[in-house]
Amino acid sequence: MTPHHAVEITLTRPATTRELQRANRRVPLATNSDFTRLLVVQPAKSPGRAFRALRRLLDTQLPIDVMTTHYPDRLGRILLNVAFSHDAHRTIRHNAAALGQRPQDFLREAVTTAVDHHERQRIRHLTVRLESLLTENTTEELLLAAADILSRSHRSSTASQP
Repeated sequence: MTPHHAVEITLTRPATTRELQRANRRVPLATNSDFTRLLVVQPAKSPGRAFRALRRLLDTQLPIDVMTTHYPDRLGRILLNVAFSHDAHRTIRHNAAALGQRPQDFLREAVTTAVDHHERQRIRHLTVRLESLLTENTTEELLLAAADILSRSHRSSTASQP
C-alpha cells in the first residue's frame, strides 16, 4: 500500500473559483477561507515524490508559490518545496560548489541559518520591549497583565471549539 502525504500549498495570490474547479478535477483540495492556502493528501512513496506529482498536476492550474509537508518527518522537520528560476538554480549551484557542498545541502543550511537569525531577532526585539515596560511597571504588574491576556485568549479559543 502506498503511503499518503499531507501537503500544504501556499499560493502567490488567491486562486479564482475557476482555477480551483479545474485543479479539483485533478486532485481533491481543501482550501482556507481566502483561497491562498490549500491542503491535499497525495499518495507517493516519499514526500519528494508527492511534491513532484503535485507540481506536475497543478503547476499549470494554480499560482503555486511554496509546498510544505503538513506534518513533521521522523526528524521533526517540515519539508519545503520551492520552484526556482533558472538564474536562481545557477546561483545556488555556483555558491554550493564554491563551498564544496551539494546544492540541496547549501540551500538547507542557508534557510536554517536565516530562520535561526530571524528567531534571534524576534527574541531580541521582545527583550527590548519588555525591558522598556519594566522601567515603567513592576514585574508583578507585567505578570498580572500577561496572565490576564493569556487567560482571555485561552477562554476565547476554547469557547469557539465544538
